[in-house]
Amino acid sequence: MSEHFTTLFTLLEYLTYLFVFAVGLVVLWILALYVMDITQNRNAILRNFPVVGHFRFLFQTLGKFFRQYFFAMDREELPFNRAERNWVYHAAQDIDNTAAFGSTRDLRPRGTVLFVNCPYPTLDRDATPTAPLTIGPQCPHPYTATSIFNISAMSYGALSRPAVRALSAGAKLAGCWLNTGEGGLSPWHLEGGGDIVFQIGTAKYGVRNAEGGLDDDRLREVAAHPQVRMIELKLSQGAKPGKGGILPADKVTPEVASIRGIPVHTASISPNRHPEIDNEDDLLDMIHRIRTVTGKPTGFKAVIGASGWLDRLFESINRRGPDSAPDFITIDSADGGSGAAPASLMDYMGLPLRESLPMVVNKLGEYGLRERIRVIVSGRLVTPGDVAWALCVGADFINSARGFMLALGCIQAMQCNRNTCPTGITTHNPRLQKGLNPADKAVRVKHYVENMRHEVGVIAHSCGVHEPRQLRRFHARMVTEDGQSRPLNELYGDDVL
Repeated sequence: MSEHFTTLFTLLEYLTYLFVFAVGLVVLWILALYVMDITQNRNAILRNFPVVGHFRFLFQTLGKFFRQYFFAMDREELPFNRAERNWVYHAAQDIDNTAAFGSTRDLRPRGTVLFVNCPYPTLDRDATPTAPLTIGPQCPHPYTATSIFNISAMSYGALSRPAVRALSAGAKLAGCWLNTGEGGLSPWHLEGGGDIVFQIGTAKYGVRNAEGGLDDDRLREVAAHPQVRMIELKLSQGAKPGKGGILPADKVTPEVASIRGIPVHTASISPNRHPEIDNEDDLLDMIHRIRTVTGKPTGFKAVIGASGWLDRLFESINRRGPDSAPDFITIDSADGGSGAAPASLMDYMGLPLRESLPMVVNKLGEYGLRERIRVIVSGRLVTPGDVAWALCVGADFINSARGFMLALGCIQAMQCNRNTCPTGITTHNPRLQKGLNPADKAVRVKHYVENMRHEVGVIAHSCGVHEPRQLRRFHARMVTEDGQSRPLNELYGDDVL
């Protein structure tokens, strides 16, 4: 018995020494930190409040997570509040998305959109499937698209391999298209078998020559894939108009570098515009070149700011003939997203869709080009109300990027510009990627698209039309400065068909 007490006493003595040693190390560390803080002259807080001043930086880092989960109300956060995220999460998991008691959406602020219900809504038996639309019918290989809701541009490199694989497979399951983003066409885009829109950014990744210009042979090789249905020339992106793509060096893996045609482990910074496009005629020449090489519908993506260049562009099209027109225009919103962008551009540059979409649609009607050029919109449209509003104003298709990131499991950790995404979506760290199961997430992508289309249909039927493409501007109203709502056809003008 005494031996057991001796052993226990020895163990306790050992633990006591270990505890004292650990406390001593902590005290030494605090003393060292104290000396470092009071002797440095770069930070006034740390010099005046040594050691405890570090808690400021800790709380500053943790604060955004506490606000997201504990302190912010359901509809307070940006870029997406908890209510919006939860709708996407539920839709992606195909679980109940009904609500009880009453809406938490404040209907009073200026800019709030309200849909006009019909006294005799469309019965389920009278509802019809969403009508497909053909893009580029005069092209050798036109594209008839059936989904009003599609996956917006996100490049391989900005996204991880399992994320792209999930989106690719999900696009096939959902019957929507997947935009490659400006990072080139990877095997993982093709793997799922779905329709692909190939984007050409300012650096021409994947189709560039040694000088960084467009290589027709490489472009022809990319377009030879039957899955590549359209080509999108990116002029500018919502989160950073006037700035090219930014991919940090630690995301430029050997595979990403090979696909893009750039040096490995070197930051990938795209030019802020296409050097060979100086005016509207140059833009039309480039579109004609790409369409001639590929035989596929070709359009451009841009954030809309000033409108004068649109007048010049549409005048040039009418002068040169309708065959010179882009087959589609993708309008990106100033509140669009990005993996990395200067805050000065993300916060201040470009127009939101509330202004730019009706502007472009109206000008297309003014110049008689509305039927010739399809309109695609992207930028923070992740819920059925957002999509239905865009259809009312005149969009033909809606793209979403961050909505699909949320469907993959994004928690809005705001770490896309680093290689530390905790959900494995925007990181090339294998340890973090292993949590993202492409097969499981592909099903979530499918559910998200299907539930989006269903609930947009619910709004359309409540407005009294048979399917979402029949929504018009008079079907929605917007709250104005005086607190009263006005129909969109009064705010934006009558429908342009």
